Formats: sequence, structure tokens, C-alpha cells
Amino acid sequence: MKIVTLLENTSHRPGLTAGWGLSLYVETAERKVLFDMGPDASFLENARALGVDLSAVDTAVLSHGHYDHGGGLAAFCERSRKAKIYLRREALGAYYAVPPGEEPHYIGLPRSLAMLSERFVFTGDREDLGNGLTLFSDVEDDKSVRAAAPKLQEKTVEGFQPDGFAHEQHLLVEENGRAALLMGCGHSGVVNILRAAERHLGRRPDVVFGGFHLFELDPDAPEAEALIAATAEALSEGNTIYYTGHCTGDWAYEQLKKTLGDRLRPMDCGASAEL
Repeated sequence: MKIVTLLENTSHRPGLTAGWGLSLYVETAERKVLFDMGPDASFLENARALGVDLSAVDTAVLSHGHYDHGGGLAAFCERSRKAKIYLRREALGAYYAVPPGEEPHYIGLPRSLAMLSERFVFTGDREDLGNGLTLFSDVEDDKSVRAAAPKLQEKTVEGFQPDGFAHEQHLLVEENGRAALLMGCGHSGVVNILRAAERHLGRRPDVVFGGFHLFELDPDAPEAEALIAATAEALSEGNTIYYTGHCTGDWAYEQLKKTLGDRLRPMDCGASAEL
């Protein structure tokens, strides 16, 4: 199994374009999977530079309904004519960032994606895609181990409501006794998602790729320190290796690194792991 970061916020490799968002590629002996498509088509050129043939992808997964993970979906569909897109039905909702005292800012998927609906497969709480691929969204919400995200809201007929992240899903990949967990932003909390993955696997995954959504924490706030401490303690159990970036944030990364050491690694453009 090989996992490659096609696009992320940072790049230290010449020839690769960085951008606020995420796109990951997974290859096993049986499957070629694209997990998220970044904010635009930049991940396509990065894939070419990294020697990844996205026209051969047989399965595409959208982790949730935000533009920075699905903005490049239409561009991918032009490159790949056969891959189905697996997403939660709720991913097509109207999602906004609503900072206090500011106008709401749309952060959902491009509305033009409706024309690609024949490529969509809407997923439930758990979906077995075969060949060791499992999608799940049945994450229990322990608020003590996830960052609050009050500005992330959904526009409904009743007005703006807090985003419950029903549009978020995660991917488990198993091959030859090894397992990887892929997640987009981890809005539900990396610890909560990891616990759900362990419930499905019967053990901890060997490697995790994804954002932890901790970038908005205030380093001077006691609740931020408490959350980081609880997260670090939970992640330190077992031997899982964590590749993270995007929405994790520099301060949170540095704090987690103190506990996790070499088990916490950057997920910048071109980062890869083989299991």
C-alpha cells in the first residue's frame, strides 16, 4: 500500500503547487483511490509531477462538503471518466463560515457539481467498497477531544445552524495485515475518529493521514492546552504513525510533537508512506 499527498498547504519540493486544501492518493495491489480533490485543479499537475496517473483511479472519495476538499472534483471527472465519487448526501448542503460580526462566507462545494450527479454514490454510516476499503461516518461525539468550530455553519430553511458534520466521512484501507486511516479535516475530532476506526478494525490503524482541525486554537487559552494534552495522550497509545497538516496548525503540531516525537510527521505536498 502506498499513500501520497498530492496537495496540501505547504510544499518543500520544487515543481509542486501548494494550496489551502487536501488531496491524497492511495494505491494497493487491487485499487487506485483518490481521497479529496483540493480547492482547484492544482492537484492534477502535482500528480503528474509525482508520477501518479489519475486517469487510472477506480474510486474517488470526498471526505466532506467544503470547497477546499472538493473544489477540484469537476477537473478530476474530466481526467477520469470511470471512477465513481463516494460522498455523503449531506455534502451537497449549503456550508458557510460565519465569523462574529462578519458577513457569512460560502465554503461549500461548487454548486455546478450538480451536473455530475450521475457519478455520485451516496454513502451511509458504513460502506464496504471491497478490496479492503471501508468508508465510515459513525463517529461518537466526545466534545472533550475535539475543537469547537462555532463559525462553521449550515444554511437551512430555518436560517444558519451549527454544522453537525453529518457530511463528513473517513476511509480505512487494509492490505496484507496493515491498515491506514484517511480523513479530511477531522472536524469530529481526530481522537473520536480514531476510536471509531479502532471499533471497525478491531485495533488501531498503522498510519493516519489527515488534518486535525486545531488551527484556530488560541495558544493562550486554558481550554486549548487541555484539548492538546488530551489529544496527545490519546494519540500516544499504541504505535500509530500520524501524517498531518492542512488544518492542524503550526502551534498544535508543535505541541503534539512534544509527546508523539517521530510518530508525528508533516503531510506536505509529496509526502508519502508505504505499508
